[in-house]
Amino acid sequence: METEKRSIQREALAKLIEQWCREGKRVLAPRKSGDKVDFDRVTSLSEVSFDHVQTVQSPKSAVFPRVEELFSFRSADGQVEVRDRELDILPETVVFGLRPCDAAAFAALEAIFNWDAPDRLFTARRARTTLVAVACSRADEYCFCTSVGGGPGAVAGSDILLTDLGQGEFLAEIASAKGREMLQAADSLFGPALDADKESRLAKPAAVFAADAVAAVLAGLFADTAFWEEQSRRCVGCGACAYVCPTCACFDIQDEGGASGKRLRCWDSCGFGLFTLHTSGHNPRPLQSQRWRQRLMHKFSYMPERQGVLGCVGCGRCSRGCPVDMNILEHLRAIAEARP
Repeated sequence: METEKRSIQREALAKLIEQWCREGKRVLAPRKSGDKVDFDRVTSLSEVSFDHVQTVQSPKSAVFPRVEELFSFRSADGQVEVRDRELDILPETVVFGLRPCDAAAFAALEAIFNWDAPDRLFTARRARTTLVAVACSRADEYCFCTSVGGGPGAVAGSDILLTDLGQGEFLAEIASAKGREMLQAADSLFGPALDADKESRLAKPAAVFAADAVAAVLAGLFADTAFWEEQSRRCVGCGACAYVCPTCACFDIQDEGGASGKRLRCWDSCGFGLFTLHTSGHNPRPLQSQRWRQRLMHKFSYMPERQGVLGCVGCGRCSRGCPVDMNILEHLRAIAEARP
């Protein structure tokens, strides 16, 4: 649909959040706690952080929880009863204040979870989730959205994108059917479109590599053992990059209980040594260099080829969160410049 432009005052935005809460919606937003900002449930605009560059965690847990019950089971007298998770009790959720890169990441998650067969839990959560993003007025040295097709004011992925114009005024770009429904439910809180220079309010992160150049080089580098050993030399396999990433979707399945219990889906990481370990004891990726190669190949080669979407949105969380300072920008530039 064509993007509709409106405006909204900060005071009206506060009323909008209160309205969502009265309607029983779960509102998740960036909230400051100590020296970090992370997504948390809020009930008022006063709890929401606007002046941060990026949250520590991404908002992907709104549709892909860290631990999620798939079904419960009970065994008695030689019979097993399985009870599927009830989908109609999943909450209506508004993710408010996420950055445009995070909004774009939901398309990658949708591509992964609905690649061959739709994932019923993910699909149900996604259908109940609305994204109201806030454009970036600041960036840091880890941001690289412009290198992967995004931008500080990119609308793609958001249902509504807000841009802070100063003096308590926001430009509101209504970009989807969900966004229009939200607008119609609170039309009186929105004003007419403003003749404002949006671009002047946005951060200006420079493009530092071309994603298509990375993809073109990667296939020829697969067998270059020395290259990947050098790339991964600092990696300790802690998985921090995967856990903060808005597009990583690796998971493990665990059963909890005995004669009765639950089957759980839990976050995992292809960077862990146990991730590909077979029951036989064989591990097709026994080296950290191979696991690092898999991470980059998956995001920049396999996903574009199979799902038609990049597995990276340039949020920079993996570099900020890495305990050994493996800045992904350095590695991607090296790949783009490599000659296999």
